[in-house]
Amino acid sequence: MARVALVTGGTRGIGAGICKALMAQGRTVVASYAGNDAAAQAFAAETGCKVYKFDAADFAACEEAVKRIEAEVGPIEILVNNAGITRDATLRRMTREMWDAVINTNLGSCFNLCKLTWDGMNARKFGRIVNISSVNGLAGQFGQVNYSAAKAGMIGFTKALAQEGARNGITVNAVAPGYIDTDMVRAVAPDVLEKIIARIPVGRLGTVEEIARCVAFLTADEASFITGTTLSANGGQYMA
Repeated sequence: MARVALVTGGTRGIGAGICKALMAQGRTVVASYAGNDAAAQAFAAETGCKVYKFDAADFAACEEAVKRIEAEVGPIEILVNNAGITRDATLRRMTREMWDAVINTNLGSCFNLCKLTWDGMNARKFGRIVNISSVNGLAGQFGQVNYSAAKAGMIGFTKALAQEGARNGITVNAVAPGYIDTDMVRAVAPDVLEKIIARIPVGRLGTVEEIARCVAFLTADEASFITGTTLSANGGQYMA
């Protein structure tokens, strides 16, 4: 029986690419989304992937969704925490609501979904968790104290949880993408995007498929000796 993989924020951008890569590996993939019904239905029609609508920042909503997914599809053995938002502003202009929204969605969702799938993974002695962080969680970014803090927090979360799951066959890793060719990045003003690309040593944006291959590698059954690591895929923009 194919292992069930849940990808949060999985119907667009990097998440959609991850879903397709995992499906190509023979996984049974479920994608969650928060708000864009049209995009979710188009993705489901294109790929045949099951989609579930819930707010990954809401623990109760996650609890209900996990119960439904496991009843309808099967036990979740692979979890990719990809859900994320931005609410950019300098600290002087950032509101508490902007801070809370980003921390709760980007970092809080990791706690929610890991907490709700953890006991099952431990019982089955198998699990693969990948948290999608960011180059800005490693290097920081002007105007993104909330986003950078959340993405850095995901890396610390990954390292700590990896130690808890290691002896029970559960690996927990992070992928930290650089600037990737998605709709969100392409929406950046052309002159600003040109400056961003100029700082990337390989001289281009990354592709969704390149990030998806990182996740596919880390979630493979054979990747059992890799845990607690952060795989940076940023074209050399930040080398740690």
